[in-house]
Amino acid sequence: MRPVAENVWQIDGFPPNAINAYLAGDVLIDAGTRWDRKRFVKLLADRRVALVALTHVHPDHQGAAHEVCTHFGCPLACHELDRAAMEGREPMHPRSRALRCSSWIWAGPPHPVARSIREGDEVGDFHVVEAPGHTPGHVIYFREFDRLAIVGDVLNHMNLITTVTGLHEPPRFFTHDQTENRRSIRKLAALRPAKVLFGHGPPLVESAELDAFIAAMPPD
Repeated sequence: MRPVAENVWQIDGFPPNAINAYLAGDVLIDAGTRWDRKRFVKLLADRRVALVALTHVHPDHQGAAHEVCTHFGCPLACHELDRAAMEGREPMHPRSRALRCSSWIWAGPPHPVARSIREGDEVGDFHVVEAPGHTPGHVIYFREFDRLAIVGDVLNHMNLITTVTGLHEPPRFFTHDQTENRRSIRKLAALRPAKVLFGHGPPLVESAELDAFIAAMPPD
């Protein structure tokens, strides 16, 4: 666990930056895979965890949520449109073979969602920005005072096969609606973030890289 911004720590595994979660004050944003359950509890043992808040419900973001919420006695938050998937009442989106296989390998157990979040809600020092497309209920967490954005999988900052750093759209076979996700990428860029923290990849502090990616992206 290492600091990446004021009062924010990145939690990743091996290889570095491949699957990230973030402790932002007393809020855990995303929760890795089910294989991270014991590691997350150990890493957070001397911290106060008041809430687990998900950017979206996919196997590599909700995997340890049940364990962490149960161990620390804290509630779970996600967007209403991803709630049924988190609670196990419907499959995760998209309904692709690739996601079904990754769910079988990585997904954690269902857990009740105590708080449904939406555009403009406050989560710790961050406010919620709806950024659908990768899943129907994907969100960004954005902090105004330093323009820090925790963006989940709206964009990846590494090649998921080679682990080489660089901006990429999330894979189509893991994405519910690619066109809508491109709108969310543009919505992220419109926030003019000073630093971007990703679900996959190291932090980005060079806004020109994001601007160039947007310029090269196909139109909606």
